[in-house]
Amino acid sequence: MGGSASLLPRDALRADIPEQAGDLAANPFQHRICHVFSTSETGDDSMSFEDFLDMLSAFSDSATSEIKSHYAFRIFDFDDDGTLDRKDLEQLVNCLTGQGEESRLNSAEMEQLIQNILEESDIDKDGTINLSEFQHIVSRSPDFASSFKIIL
Repeated sequence: MGGSASLLPRDALRADIPEQAGDLAANPFQHRICHVFSTSETGDDSMSFEDFLDMLSAFSDSATSEIKSHYAFRIFDFDDDGTLDRKDLEQLVNCLTGQGEESRLNSAEMEQLIQNILEESDIDKDGTINLSEFQHIVSRSPDFASSFKIIL
């Protein structure tokens, strides 16, 4: 990969997303997806053409469940610490339910949901979900691999 001249700023890429990446334009995780697949050394989440191709490969039907779950985990790990903790899970739920007041869970509902997720997923009971635990849960979801995709 060459210098930063081949990099597209995230905002420039996002402005053209409907033509370039179909479903990505409406994806509530679009910023995280750009962050995870960006190899930019400037930290601005810009994507080179190679980064874009890597992203499309991971979201393709031919990608294995292991590859898809690896990238899903990284996308959901909002603080990039290698685990999904309560803060990551809250951000994940907020992305999935929307940011509006009418769709946001109240604090009791959020706490109950996070507790349920951890009870189901946190095998070693350390209060977080690691990659192995995440992949174990995903392996029990037959629709995961087919739903983790971007349609162009």
